[in-house]
Amino acid sequence: MGFAASTLPFPAIISARDAQPVVRVIGTHVTLQEPLRLRAERDLGIKLEFSPGGSAQVLLKASTRPQDFEIYEQWSNSIRVLWQSRAIKPIDARRIRYWDELNPLSKTGRLSAEDTIGAGDAPNRILYAQPDGSLDETPREEISYLPYVHNADSIGYNPQQVDEGEPYREESWGWLLAPEHAGRVAIVNAPAIGIFDLALAARAQGLMEFADIGAMSREEIDTLFRHMLRYKKAGHFRGFWNSVPHSAALMLSGDVVVQSMFSPGVSIVRSGGMPCLYAAPREGYRGWHGTMCLSRHASGEREAAAYEYMNWWLSGWPGAFIARQGYYISNPQRSRPYMSEAEWDYWYAGKPAREALRGPDGKITVQVGEQRRGGSYEKRFANISVWNTVMPNFDLTLQHWNELVVA
Repeated sequence: MGFAASTLPFPAIISARDAQPVVRVIGTHVTLQEPLRLRAERDLGIKLEFSPGGSAQVLLKASTRPQDFEIYEQWSNSIRVLWQSRAIKPIDARRIRYWDELNPLSKTGRLSAEDTIGAGDAPNRILYAQPDGSLDETPREEISYLPYVHNADSIGYNPQQVDEGEPYREESWGWLLAPEHAGRVAIVNAPAIGIFDLALAARAQGLMEFADIGAMSREEIDTLFRHMLRYKKAGHFRGFWNSVPHSAALMLSGDVVVQSMFSPGVSIVRSGGMPCLYAAPREGYRGWHGTMCLSRHASGEREAAAYEYMNWWLSGWPGAFIARQGYYISNPQRSRPYMSEAEWDYWYAGKPAREALRGPDGKITVQVGEQRRGGSYEKRFANISVWNTVMPNFDLTLQHWNELVVA
């Protein structure tokens, strides 16, 4: 199977009498990449303005200034903040061309009925907009976000500095707090995400337990951060990173040997010539689901263009592009013709690479014979411990997080 033709099944929306519609998109470096912008502009006949930033930075901007964007791209933990601030409005699923192709993960919280749904905000729990203004899993035609990219996050480590562990048996979130890595550990600087990395590490190290790790009590949050402040003041953490390029730079510099990581960061490190493994923790992954949201100010031509951009993301080519940095798309079968058989077998099926594979930047990131850590798409999402979530006690989390970062 080779690469499919690039022609998309819908026409460009520009008309001869109008200037190109402009769609302003804010989000993170994960999806706001120049090759994606250029390809979408070419395919759709619209103008895209990408404004990438750190996750906490762009969430604050989106929740306070919805007039500054049409589309917001981030992760499932952003939804409750955006919805409660009324920064976004419901998306009409009837205008999503490939809605019926989306797999069960976003609609039911799991790929298989036998899988356990992880703690916290599984994607289905915040997908459907109800008449009373709430979000839950009861299917309706109005949705809070468009499900698209997603992944199972864990820790990245340098096997030249950290003994390689066996996936699902030895690799552990506890490595973030292991004394042998003191001074060479980094954590993502996003309180709604980083708190789970630290909580999973604390639990793995036997420091504490949680009644419900996806909805921690105020007492549990207080206790967790007391432990983390002790580590921070002892110099255990080398830093807190704000973006994917920042995380890769920390690893490439040699200052960090194990850290919170997103898959594109691992890809950048490997492209830079340094080995980096993406762990399959025995405690399970921290899952996240990409959320593409529509500003409540979007209207007219810009809103129509925004819908075409959302449809474009599910049209095949973007899903294949994003797979090369380790991400999945909600309707993968449409992307499969845009991937070689070797790419599909490695990224989705979890099989050994039959040839060297290139990342989105064109550089080789996977060597012949290498196998994706954690196995297939189905196996990885059968092992979700907790989903990215803004918990009810987020105000306390935020207060403690700021104290931790500056301590």
